[in-house]
Amino acid sequence: MLAPAMENTDKESPRQRDVQRRFDRVADDPAAGEFVFATCRENLLERLLPMRVEAKRILILGSGNGTAWRELRKRFPGSRLICLDLSRRILKSGLRPFSFFSRTSLLQANAEAIPLRDGSVDVVVANLLLPWIANPPRLLQEVSRVLQKDGLFAFSSLGPDSLRELRDAFAADDFPHVREFADMHNVGDALIRAGFRDPVLDIDYLRFDYEDTRSLYRDLSATGARNSLAGRRRSLTGKQRFRRVEDALRRQFHKQGLRLTLEFVYGHAWGGGPRRQTGEFSFRVDDLRGQRRNR
Repeated sequence: MLAPAMENTDKESPRQRDVQRRFDRVADDPAAGEFVFATCRENLLERLLPMRVEAKRILILGSGNGTAWRELRKRFPGSRLICLDLSRRILKSGLRPFSFFSRTSLLQANAEAIPLRDGSVDVVVANLLLPWIANPPRLLQEVSRVLQKDGLFAFSSLGPDSLRELRDAFAADDFPHVREFADMHNVGDALIRAGFRDPVLDIDYLRFDYEDTRSLYRDLSATGARNSLAGRRRSLTGKQRFRRVEDALRRQFHKQGLRLTLEFVYGHAWGGGPRRQTGEFSFRVDDLRGQRRNR
């Protein structure tokens, strides 16, 4: 039996509907992009282990197939979890095994407009959610709003070095294929402006090898790395775009196989800092840095 599900009926933008459709499809194919999500999720949750926080209520943004729920339940066994996702289908499919008595609530909503009270949660976790968000500063403001003072926000995202092979492959084209991702310093700026304090960020490079373009393209779509912005060329059908992707990648890689670099950005920050809507502020870049890893 499913835990009670709440549905947010706010009007969605075309971009939000596009994101929802993508994850509705992921609900039918849970393995799509799961390796990338799982790798990032394991590293993010590992970083939670030394954190000292009283977590009575935990909000998981972009909860997906429910794997993070299981891991957080082990880490915080007495907590109540709220699993939020834009796709109702992925909530229902991924969280189906959870019982009514699991102290877990399902919430279909847009993470940029979280339908929870101010200061109502102790921990917020977001794994690879930021690449899907149209307005990241608004998301951070919402997380800051619902987080209690001294509450913990832990997240992961993609950094600007992600997909550099694709950028090289498409360098001669005249329309965007992959997004530009915020670097660590800009994320730190945005956290402080949103009202967080003591942000700490680190990065981890992973390189993935693919035997064919279809598996690569599937991971791009599932992780939000594929461009879904209005700037893409509407005159091309999905099959035509996919054919262009294949042709460009094959020209780039030839017989060497398909290699894709992803720069994962991991971060955490604490609630209770002052919000800074305008004006300048300063902090030491070294204060943001954790350990850089290469794999």
